[in-house]
Amino acid sequence: MQNLPALVTLLTVLLQFATAWVVGHARGKYQIAAPAVSGHPAFERAYRVQMNTLENTVMFLPTLWLAAHYGYVLWAGIAGLLWVVGRVWYAMAYLRDASKRGSGYLVSMVGWAATLVMGVLGLGRALLAG
Repeated sequence: MQNLPALVTLLTVLLQFATAWVVGHARGKYQIAAPAVSGHPAFERAYRVQMNTLENTVMFLPTLWLAAHYGYVLWAGIAGLLWVVGRVWYAMAYLRDASKRGSGYLVSMVGWAATLVMGVLGLGRALLAG
């Protein structure tokens, strides 16, 4: 279980690649030439999935590793898996129908909030002890 946060990080990188691939595929399919970020609604959904996932990854990965570093390796990994599952759910739902993305987003935010709380608690403990 010591490697679970690393596995979650790898899955996150693969998720980032997948969202980028979907955008690239949509650019070709709907003939949206770069640097345009609007056009066909399906392309715009793919682009928003990629950008929102990237925005959330920037908040998620540091909290995952803070939580793991300060002693919550297993729980951080589990929360991280929850985040990844939520992000995949979010992406698949959003690509089909933007109004259906909420449940996946909520699941991913619960995973992120858990890593944030663990990171804050761990760092707080370390600061008080040292």
